[in-house]
Amino acid sequence: MVFEMQNHGLKLNAETFNCILGVGLEMGLLDYLEKVFDEMSERGVCGVFGVFCSYKLMVVGYCRMGRVSEVDKWLKEMLERGFIVDNATCTLVISLFCDKGFANRALWYFDKIVKMGFKPNLINYSCLINGLCEKGSIKQAFGKLEEMVREGWKPNVYVHTALIDGLCKKGWTEKAFRLFLKLVRSDKYKPNVHTYTSMISGYCSEEKLNRAEMLLSRMKEQGLVPNTNTYTTLINGHCKMGSFDRAYELMRVMDKEGFTPNIYTYNAIICGLCKRGRVQEAYELLINGLLHGLQADRVTYTILITEQCKQANTELAMAFFGKMIKVGLLPDMHSYNTLIAAFCKKKEMKESENLFEEALRLGLVPTKETYTSMISGYCRAGNLSLGLKFFNKMSDHSCVPDSITYGTLINGLCRESRLEEACQLYETMMDKGLFPCEVTRLTLAYEYCKKGDSAIAMVMLERLEKKLWMRTHSLLHVMRLTSLLLSLT
Repeated sequence: MVFEMQNHGLKLNAETFNCILGVGLEMGLLDYLEKVFDEMSERGVCGVFGVFCSYKLMVVGYCRMGRVSEVDKWLKEMLERGFIVDNATCTLVISLFCDKGFANRALWYFDKIVKMGFKPNLINYSCLINGLCEKGSIKQAFGKLEEMVREGWKPNVYVHTALIDGLCKKGWTEKAFRLFLKLVRSDKYKPNVHTYTSMISGYCSEEKLNRAEMLLSRMKEQGLVPNTNTYTTLINGHCKMGSFDRAYELMRVMDKEGFTPNIYTYNAIICGLCKRGRVQEAYELLINGLLHGLQADRVTYTILITEQCKQANTELAMAFFGKMIKVGLLPDMHSYNTLIAAFCKKKEMKESENLFEEALRLGLVPTKETYTSMISGYCRAGNLSLGLKFFNKMSDHSCVPDSITYGTLINGLCRESRLEEACQLYETMMDKGLFPCEVTRLTLAYEYCKKGDSAIAMVMLERLEKKLWMRTHSLLHVMRLTSLLLSLT
């Protein structure tokens, strides 16, 4: 109808065009609207303000759909034409990029639009600082905090909580606590439940359960009511330390205070029990939770899969894996890594290959652990050529081999008496600043001692740290004596 109006010589304004875009966005017809946008632009329907609103509508629409690449495309084009987003759109874009793991991209856009004249508000700064903290970019987050203060914005409890949480996740709990005390002493802002929970989580991570418990008591004294997340965090800390009596006690306190333990609470205890070998107790707890209406999530299934893989029961592990998919829970790369490692240990490489390919088809990105497991499996199965192939493919997914990856391949080469290649790989590892584990050192030393070339092994290992060198020297001496003893007998 719009095109017909124009063909009849009726002048179209920006409101008409953007009305169409707005309705199309509500219907989710973004791909179609891109064609409409292009045609409208060619016909010169909208003025400058109309084009700005159109770009904004497209950016907002794709943000709501969570399509990062399209947001990136439209936002880039919008800025190239000199248009600056408003505060609400800025917050939406930052939230999307940070949630999807592109905090650096969000920071880049933020700095770019500020240079173009954009005036960020407290919400914009808070959103960006939180995203940077979630990513672990604490230095950049504090940099934005300083910039925010220079612009006249005072950080609120939300900003402080984000920074405290970020510091705790990095293991800098004491720095986080100093910031926490600043809030406690503040006349304007006081720590809330989320702030306390972040600090409790930090102390639990450092196994400082007494301090975590002290904070729980402190927050109750301040009239704050711990929520399910607070209790679950503390329960998880106790389970990691093996304090299951206190964990169960906290679950009873939750019930008493009206906070029903959720699946995250159960996962914390089940995972702790499995790691301590109390598998039957873990299963009984899970069954009890399921009977009371809880639904197992991906973490629950991953715990069960991991436990079966530890017991080398890959058949039951695959049954849990299949059940997870059947109930609509998509496995992540960690789930695939667990299964791939289990099959590789059993030298069942066909199953490992199938899982690897399946993960790729789902759009999951293999990790360093994935490749290391595959390399180890091929070396165990005597297929070193495929092991080397996977080693060379690691860069395809930006995976950097560590000392374990190198050690795995070196051991495989030694097994096939390819000492020269193993030595070259060893040298490459040392040049990259990676220190070999004891197994790698002993494997190479043993192979050279078998050949009677212990002197070469000594030279090759001379760049080790003094402590490691002394230990290796002693082992090499023992091996030489053993080799001599064997030749005499």
